[in-house]
Amino acid sequence: MKGYFAIGCEGISKPMNVGALMRTAHAFGASFCFTVAPNTDEVDFGWSDTSSAAGAVPLYTYPDVAALALPKGCALVGIELMEDSIALPSFRHPRQAAYVLGSERGGLSPEMAARCDHIVQIPTRFSLNLSLAGALVMYDRLISLGRFAARPLLPGGPTEPLPPHVHGTPKFIG
Repeated sequence: MKGYFAIGCEGISKPMNVGALMRTAHAFGASFCFTVAPNTDEVDFGWSDTSSAAGAVPLYTYPDVAALALPKGCALVGIELMEDSIALPSFRHPRQAAYVLGSERGGLSPEMAARCDHIVQIPTRFSLNLSLAGALVMYDRLISLGRFAARPLLPGGPTEPLPPHVHGTPKFIG
């Protein structure tokens, strides 16, 4: 897969969530992680990171949104339940992207949302845990930009669309 990605969070108040996000980012091959204006005195997020991601994936901490520095050409993608946001299954991930999640209770700040090139939402009825939301976004990026074979339409069946003369919805029998 060409390109790179990073993932981070704004206004985090639970260090354990950052550690879990970093561990998952490490597993999915993130280039770096970041925090913006963390609302915690505890700066050692690694204690909840059981994969030692801190030794493999750089973590940058920025005091505020204005200080957030990204590589040239890197799109900032906010993950937030907002009225105008793009549903994740319909989103085309940029090749160079930094994904940012909001705080556990407040979401993305208006300043961060305004800075984002795209705002994407996971189509759920309510918000998810920060590290779980990050994992879903990274997984979606992997399957949409990765080089995987198409899934079959039916178990053990073809991957091509059904011929035009076949009508109805396939049902799993088993």
